[in-house]
Amino acid sequence: MKTFRLRLASPRSAFLSAGLAVLLGLAIFAAVAPAAEPAPVVAANGFSPERLQRLDTVIQDYIARRQLAGAVVSIMRDGQPACLKAYGRQDIENGRPMPTDAIFRIASMSKAVTTVAVMMLYEEGKLLLKDPVSKYIPAFQNSVVAVPPPVGSPPGVKYVTVPVKRPIQIRDLLTHTAGLTYGDGLAIDDYKQANLYGWYFANHDETIGDAIQRLAKLPLHGQPGESWQYGFSADVLGYLVEVVSGQPLDRFFEERIFRPLQMRDTCFYLPPEKAARLAPVYGLEKDQLVLKETSATSDYVRGPRKCFSGGAGLLSTAGDYTRFLQMLLNGGELDGVRLLSPKAVALMHANHTGDKYTRDTNAFGLGFWVMKDLGFYGELGSEGSYGWGSAYYPQYLVDPQERMVALFMTQLMPAENLDLVQKFKVLTYQALVK
Repeated sequence: MKTFRLRLASPRSAFLSAGLAVLLGLAIFAAVAPAAEPAPVVAANGFSPERLQRLDTVIQDYIARRQLAGAVVSIMRDGQPACLKAYGRQDIENGRPMPTDAIFRIASMSKAVTTVAVMMLYEEGKLLLKDPVSKYIPAFQNSVVAVPPPVGSPPGVKYVTVPVKRPIQIRDLLTHTAGLTYGDGLAIDDYKQANLYGWYFANHDETIGDAIQRLAKLPLHGQPGESWQYGFSADVLGYLVEVVSGQPLDRFFEERIFRPLQMRDTCFYLPPEKAARLAPVYGLEKDQLVLKETSATSDYVRGPRKCFSGGAGLLSTAGDYTRFLQMLLNGGELDGVRLLSPKAVALMHANHTGDKYTRDTNAFGLGFWVMKDLGFYGELGSEGSYGWGSAYYPQYLVDPQERMVALFMTQLMPAENLDLVQKFKVLTYQALVK
C-alpha cells in the first residue's frame, strides 16, 4: 500500500536492523504496486484490521506479478464502511494511481439494476411476473425453438424449429430461463448475421428496441422455463421497461434509481468531462497483462451513444454501486428513499430455478446467484447471500445474515483463469470475526 504503519516490538538495537529491512522491503513493494489512496478506511464493524490486511496483501501480490493493473474494494457492514481502498494503477502506461472514484464498465452487473426497475414497475401494478412478454412486446408472440434436424434432413440443414410449449414469461427473463443465449447454439449463424452475437451493445448504431425487435424473430435455444441459459434476457427486460414506462431506459434509470440513490457517476455513456476517470481495460493474454482499451478508444465515450443495454451496458463507481447494493441489503430503502418493498427484495433472492442453475451456488434468483446450500458451494460464505459479477472481472455480494455488502471493482478482460475474485470473497469473510 502507499502508506504503512510498523510497530517495533522492542527498542533494543538487535531489532533495528530487522525493522529497517522490513521498511526497505515494504518501500520496494509499494514502488512496484502503489495504491492511490494514502490511508485505508478501516472500522471495527466486526472485522479484524489485521485480517483485512490479508486482503491487501493478496491484491497487491497480483498487481506486483502484473496479473492485474489496479482495483477498488468497498466493504460495508451495518451501513458503515469497513474497507474502502484503491490499489495499483488506473493507467500503467502513464503511471496514474487508481483513485477510489474511478469509473468502471460493469457489464453484467447492469442486470441487477434492470431487475430492480422491473420490480418497481411490478410493485406499481404495471405488470405481473407471470405475464407473457408478448403482452408488451408483440414480436415475441410467435417464438419458436431451434432443435437438431431429424435424421434424413438435407445436407447443410443445421436445425429445424418447433413451437414453444408456452410463451416466454417476464419471470423467465429475470431467471435466465427464457431460452435466450448470447447467440450460441444451433442457430448461431443466424444470430451473427443479425448482429446479435455476444453481450456488447455499446457500438450499436440503433436503439435497444430495434435490436430486441430483431432478436424476437430469431429462434430460441431452449424451451421457456426448462433450462438456465445466460444471454439476452436482461436486454429484453430493459426494452420492456421502456415499453411499460414510456421512457427510454437511460432516463428511467436516472430519474427513478440513480438520482434518488445519489448514484452520480452511473450511466450508459460518459460525458466528456468524466472520460479521464474511465479505467482502461487490461487483459491477460498468455499470462501477460496487455492494454486493451482506453477512454480515447472506448465506445462508452466516443460511440453512437444510442443503445441502452439493460444486460451489460452500464458504467459505475465503487461508491455508487455500493449505495445500490446497500439499498438491496436494507430491503429496498436507502437514506429515506424507498425503491422497493422488503417483500419484493426477498422475492428477488429466493431460489426461482430449482436445480436448473448448476454453477457454484446451485440456486438463482431474479438477477443474481443466491446461496442456499453452503456445503454445496464449499467455500466461506453465508446462506441467504446473493451476488453476481461482470465480464470485466468485478464481483459483488450482498449478505443479509452478516448485514454486509462487498464489492471488488477492476477492468480485466480476458482474465484467463485468474482466481482473485473467489479469493476476494474468502478474504472478506475470514476477516469477519464477530
